[in-house]
Amino acid sequence: MPGTAGQVAAGGAIGTLSGLVGAGGGFISVPFMVWCNVAIHNAVATSAALGFPIALANTIGFVIAGWGLTNLPEATAGYVYLPALIVIATASVLMAPLGVKAAHAMPVKPLKRVFAYTLFVLAAYMLFKGFQG
Repeated sequence: MPGTAGQVAAGGAIGTLSGLVGAGGGFISVPFMVWCNVAIHNAVATSAALGFPIALANTIGFVIAGWGLTNLPEATAGYVYLPALIVIATASVLMAPLGVKAAHAMPVKPLKRVFAYTLFVLAAYMLFKGFQG
């Protein structure tokens, strides 16, 4: 891993990009850590732990950015729809241990392939939605 300055820069870039595309930071943090010679199982576990501060920072940003706007639906705080926040946060907390257990049960090569396919599907979906307008 890079030194403190490199980690801060990488973390800032990963957090910013994940906020812009509306995805968790794992889609960038795992490949970054593997590139830095961190074992994939450790990278996946670390990425799961990084998900909370990335999500928290981006949630605060979306609340601040939309604060005071009057044309938003009920049950929102800024641009954050609170019922969805509750459901997604609850599902994430409940399912994270299962994901970690599944990742640690898989050999390295298939785990890398599953992760790569997941990234490909996410990218294809985002491209499709981008062309839909």
